[in-house]
Amino acid sequence: MTISPVDFASLLCSRLCHDLLSPVGALNNGLELLADETDPAMRERCIELMNDSARTSANKLKFFRLAFGAAGGFGELVDSREAQTAIEGLLGDNKRLELHWLVEEPQLPKTAIKVLLNLGMIAGDALVRGGTLAIGGESHGEVTEIVLKAEGTRIVLDDELRRTLVDGADGREVTPRSAAAYLIHTLVAETGGSVQVSAPAENVLLFGATIRAG
Repeated sequence: MTISPVDFASLLCSRLCHDLLSPVGALNNGLELLADETDPAMRERCIELMNDSARTSANKLKFFRLAFGAAGGFGELVDSREAQTAIEGLLGDNKRLELHWLVEEPQLPKTAIKVLLNLGMIAGDALVRGGTLAIGGESHGEVTEIVLKAEGTRIVLDDELRRTLVDGADGREVTPRSAAAYLIHTLVAETGGSVQVSAPAENVLLFGATIRAG
């Protein structure tokens, strides 16, 4: 199955809007409560919740701008620290998740950054009860290798995402849920590389991607 660029852009926008709906909605609810609340302690609590929602919204937007958009400029390489900041902002509110950033390269190809971030988002979602997520990446000449290891008491990666990561659409419909996986597969395939996902296991999940330059 092929999907038009316009349809795919719409799917990514749907994913972005879905993820932003909760924090933006909480911010709006906080404003409504604040308008009617007179108790000082409750007003202070409302403001705290609104600050949390505003921070979460900003972090998600920064992440999506780098993972889906044209952030990082027009050059071929992107500062790895931007990717680290983006993934820490996205996953940082999950107190049950411990993130280990193991990328030592100061810069990585833009395609590799997008693949790394989207894999990080999928891996973070798969750790439904929290755990640890280690993210590594390094370049060897014309090849960049990315590895992620998720460990937790319960890991859920549904078959739709698993198949899309490895095989692309392959006759299946691409949905907002699988849009990030389709993006990963497409970006990697365009370089002549490949995506690997470990077999289902109880407490560990591995992702790998090999990306070729030029």
